[in-house]
Amino acid sequence: MKRQWQPDELIESFILLPNELELIPNYQTNATEHNQLGFAVLLKFFQLEGRFPKHLGEIPQIVVEFIAKQLKLTHQSLVDYKWKGRTIKEHRAIIRSFLGCRPTQQPEKKSLMTWLKEKVMPLGLHLNAIREQAYQRLRHLKLEPPSPKELTRLISSAAHNHEQDFCQTIAARLPADTRKRMDALLETEFTRDHEESQFRQSDFNRLKSDPGRLGLKSLFNEIDKLQSIRQIQLPTDLFASYSPKLIEQYRRRASADLAGRLRRHPKAIRYTLIASFCYQREKEITDNLVDLLVQTIHRLSISAERRVERELIANFKRVNNKEALLYRIAEAALANPDQPVKEVIFPVVSPDKLTNVIEERKRTGITYREKVNVKIRASYLHHYRRMVPAILETLDFHSNNEQHRPVIEAIELLRQYQGSGKRYFTEDEKVITTGVLKSGWRELVIESNSKGQDQVNRVNYEICVLQTLRDTLRCREVWVMGAKRYGNPDTDLPQDFEAQREQYYLELNQPLDAEAFVTKLKLDMTAALSSLNTSIPNDPQVNILSRGNGWISVTPYPAQEEPSNIHKLKQEVAKRWPMTSLLDILKETDLRVNLA
Repeated sequence: MKRQWQPDELIESFILLPNELELIPNYQTNATEHNQLGFAVLLKFFQLEGRFPKHLGEIPQIVVEFIAKQLKLTHQSLVDYKWKGRTIKEHRAIIRSFLGCRPTQQPEKKSLMTWLKEKVMPLGLHLNAIREQAYQRLRHLKLEPPSPKELTRLISSAAHNHEQDFCQTIAARLPADTRKRMDALLETEFTRDHEESQFRQSDFNRLKSDPGRLGLKSLFNEIDKLQSIRQIQLPTDLFASYSPKLIEQYRRRASADLAGRLRRHPKAIRYTLIASFCYQREKEITDNLVDLLVQTIHRLSISAERRVERELIANFKRVNNKEALLYRIAEAALANPDQPVKEVIFPVVSPDKLTNVIEERKRTGITYREKVNVKIRASYLHHYRRMVPAILETLDFHSNNEQHRPVIEAIELLRQYQGSGKRYFTEDEKVITTGVLKSGWRELVIESNSKGQDQVNRVNYEICVLQTLRDTLRCREVWVMGAKRYGNPDTDLPQDFEAQREQYYLELNQPLDAEAFVTKLKLDMTAALSSLNTSIPNDPQVNILSRGNGWISVTPYPAQEEPSNIHKLKQEVAKRWPMTSLLDILKETDLRVNLA
């Protein structure tokens, strides 16, 4: 039972109804306070949890106080209640009779074990969740659950039987060639020369390794791992009818084992573990590849900007008061029109100062963005361009939005020109520019030839396509086949969403009518703004400034010490939901459950 209860939750779960109040003083004549309170606590606990508590520590004090207040008793009296003996047995028997329940017998235990095996185990739940499902099932059947030890034994038996059936089914679906390749993943080689002996790491252990440091080397390593998994040729529908949580359980078991230990498993279990690992690892590596692609494209731009800024700072020498300088040069030149420059101009302005004027003009004549683009092109052409053929050959990009179809068409065009040494696309080639070229890139991508005709520079076009691809991948307007985090966003919804729309909206507590949703949202926003308008004048930490149309100034709270595990929590959030910050999750949680 949970420890924290809100007042409305206490009323909903622990209020004593009239027939229950009548039962409490009548179950035994001259009942003591602690027996009356103990009986009431047993009754409400059983109604909520579907079982009897084993000791006082299972019941939160706030619950005991709430029940005692209804009976006009002191909650401290429950300390004297005996949790073993004849009295509590009588109490349990009366409660069973009142609620129409009976103890679980052997036939019901076998039926529960079968139900767990067929209905619960395929969901891939953890032990506590499975136990809760069992309690709910027994409560529905009006059966008193067996002891925790007995229930654990039933769950273990159901899990063992389910694993045998599941592994036999998966292993039977795998072709013989696929099973041979799986066995080859676990092989290690022992080599010996005159000086030393060495073991070669198994391919399975290599597949478990992380991408490592950002760079082309790590990108190519991830591509190599992905190709190794694809060569195993798992059937595409191998796990189509199974819960992702169940597959993830077997994938974690495989990841925790070494290749040698996996080889000692029975064949059915071994092949199921490796298949689950490869199935999930393929998605993870695909996501890693997309992450590396996104980060590499970002790094290309950031590095170029930093180099340009360093050069500008190092080389930029500003010449002040150039108007007065020009006036002095013009005055000297007009006063001595026939004299040499060296004799007329240099006495007025030194050669060094004129050199600085020229350098300043050269460096300010080209815009900052043009300089960055030049650096991006140089880095891409001499280093990063090697990744394009490998990425286009490995990843399969798609989009469900017609607005972003030009990006997919541009990627197909890059595939067609792989290995070509041409500097420009052919004149008859249809090059997609709308929806692909970013602001300020058109002049760099489209050039004019000697005949005055437009032609598209391939290198600059590739850079622009990659930058647009990065933006669309991050918002999943473009998705990657076989990925999980960057996969098809339409699969995020339950597959039966359209058929069960009403049920899902009911669970989300949202209206089906769009106008009703908008109306409620407007009312909530109006109420929130009214509350803000009312509270601001009375809040010393908030001020309305005269700046602009009245900016709101909020005094920040003093910084608190970071919790010890906040860094790990942020890492886990970034791993699961890379586009969502921890602050966003906390704000959404506060809106739903009122953390404050």
